[in-house]
Amino acid sequence: METPSRLLASDWPFPPQVAIDFTASNGDPRNSCSLHYIHPFQPNEYLKALVAVGEICQDYDRWVRTGGAARPAAVSDRQVGLSECPLEAFGFGARIPPDFKVTTRRAIPACTLLREVSHDFAVNFNKDNPECAGIQGVVEAYQACLPKLQLYGPTNIAPIIQKVAKSASQEVHTKEAMQYFILLILTDGVITDMADTREAIVQASHLPMSIIIVGIGNADFSDMQMLDGDDGILRSPKGEPVLRDIVQFVPFRNFKHASPAALAKSVLAEVPNQVVDYYNSKGIKPKVPSEYQSSRPFGP
Repeated sequence: METPSRLLASDWPFPPQVAIDFTASNGDPRNSCSLHYIHPFQPNEYLKALVAVGEICQDYDRWVRTGGAARPAAVSDRQVGLSECPLEAFGFGARIPPDFKVTTRRAIPACTLLREVSHDFAVNFNKDNPECAGIQGVVEAYQACLPKLQLYGPTNIAPIIQKVAKSASQEVHTKEAMQYFILLILTDGVITDMADTREAIVQASHLPMSIIIVGIGNADFSDMQMLDGDDGILRSPKGEPVLRDIVQFVPFRNFKHASPAALAKSVLAEVPNQVVDYYNSKGIKPKVPSEYQSSRPFGP
């Protein structure tokens, strides 16, 4: 039987994937009241949360990749190939260029450009390779794409959960089946596809996957608390229960002035046990670093 301490001493990869809410409820990025406000000198609420929580998840993955061992101060992240560990970053709820339709329907003036709303687009606009170079790369992609987007809606998070779940499902059928997926969702509040989201989470609970939802701003996050499942077993609309708890919700407003350690404790409070529960149920034991590094070199 594996335990969190043995698991974290293994060399299991946990690269987080990031999903950012670009719906109109966040406010016009040109307005100082917007959670996506583009300020020339100060980070907005999303950037604060992205850097704070994202670095926690990335450091967690980095620490696991090194077997939990501290490196000498003289050995930099770049020297061990970890400073720019690729992170996939997605956005949802926005109209994105260059996809648009030209319509001549009577209700709409001729030749009006209608950008379609996307719920799982790559933040770097590269659908074939959504990877960014670490959290800093995600930040740069976010800042570059924001002025090009039209924030819209609705706030649907089931598509991005299903997208990552598809990758997790494919991992299950690989020879080693070693990768565990962590989806970090940053959102400003009430989601509009609750039924589909519940179904997506129930299905994902069978896969090597956990979801961390970070609430941005001061909205009512009661629905997020329900998805967390701490107050009861989450069920799909058809009544199917989750196989295991895979969701952790963190209201970022509660930690804006807290220590990084307090935020880290809350963000990762349930992930180690979620990972252990999954692999114990599959009878899979983690490899120690000496076993795994021979087949998965992380250095340049």
